[in-house]
Amino acid sequence: MRHFRLLVVGNGISAYGSYLNMVALNVFIYDVTDSALAAGIFMAVRLLTSVVSGFVSGRLVSAYDRKRLMVGADLTQCAAMIALLIAPDGGRAGLLYVLAVVTGFCSTLSGVSLRSSIPEIVGGDLRLRANSLLATGRSLAMIAGFASAGVVVAQLGYVAAISLDAATFAVSACVLLSLPIRTREEGGGAQKGEAKGESGGRGVGAMILLRAAPVLALMIALRAADGLGSSSHNVALPVYSSGLDPSHPATFVSQFWATWAIGNIVMQQVCGRWAGRGGRQGPGERAFAVGACVMSAAFIVVFAGLPTYVAVAAALVAGMADGLTEIAYVTRLQAAPDEQRGRLFGLSASVENTGFGLGMLVSGALLDRSSPFQVVGLLHGSAIVLCFGMFVALVRQGRRAVADDPLPEADDPLPGVQDPPSRQGNESLERESEAR
Repeated sequence: MRHFRLLVVGNGISAYGSYLNMVALNVFIYDVTDSALAAGIFMAVRLLTSVVSGFVSGRLVSAYDRKRLMVGADLTQCAAMIALLIAPDGGRAGLLYVLAVVTGFCSTLSGVSLRSSIPEIVGGDLRLRANSLLATGRSLAMIAGFASAGVVVAQLGYVAAISLDAATFAVSACVLLSLPIRTREEGGGAQKGEAKGESGGRGVGAMILLRAAPVLALMIALRAADGLGSSSHNVALPVYSSGLDPSHPATFVSQFWATWAIGNIVMQQVCGRWAGRGGRQGPGERAFAVGACVMSAAFIVVFAGLPTYVAVAAALVAGMADGLTEIAYVTRLQAAPDEQRGRLFGLSASVENTGFGLGMLVSGALLDRSSPFQVVGLLHGSAIVLCFGMFVALVRQGRRAVADDPLPEADDPLPGVQDPPSRQGNESLERESEAR
């Protein structure tokens, strides 16, 4: 955990650069091209790249050393930022779209690599605590990145903002290189030849696992529905805030995200402390379903036209529920074997980004004809229906299992899935010690 805490710091620094990047580059491309369409295309290219790169990242993470992939992703983004800085003014507009592809691919690759590596870095028994630390670091980076982006761009200019962004990726790469961590199972790394010869067999590995664990497949589908709902409140929030106070449209947006972030961080810390008691390994699938349901319901309440203090309280609840579902979901996927974990996280990244991108299009179209409350209620309501269906299925499955074999607890592996290698190693050492 000592090495992992340093990794969290490095990852938080690069995450700060990514969130600063989101604001600075979107404003920069509009300034360079003087076209809102160009800015929209930039965002669409980046999102589409993230969707496609999820599948590619799953293959790369399963075949190559994950630490090298993360370092390479950081250095590639750093080099892309520097290339944008030194490019002539006439060539920057076209280079921005190349940058959208690079940042979309590298951010997805880095995220899939890190999440799938956590059980190997800290051990299976500490993955919940590690996920909590990582999520807290990224949440703090998001707050700092969004809060400082406007100040950095306004006071120092685009060159300083992009230079700072490049520096954050360089720092993250240096931290990763300095840490003596293992990111995959010993003897489990695939060589290039193996990756080429067994790509077909590895390609169906994640699907076989999902068939063996249908609850896990339902959780991934629910994350897609969450992405659909999340896009609705992201698109509707500026419209709703402008309606509340046309003279200060950013006021409610700031209140909403600040309160949401506080709730998110608080829940992540609670989960991290809860994990250290009794060897608990995660909230479990039922908590995931309930948390996702509460989160969507709270987002709907935010846009219901209630007094501001009620909406802010609902945003706090939404942030806490979002933090719970994130920790529960990631921890559950990490229970998969090392050779299949990368595929699952790659598939999950593609599914989540697809849901979010589709939701952006649907929400934007619906807001021309419907109110923010109606749009958010429709998309988040769909997620609530799926959450409720998942919870009912889990309860019925639990009742049927009473007479047969009980379902695995939250700290047990998925059906048909073995424990992470680190946990198997701990159990074997305990048995050897007892025998002696």
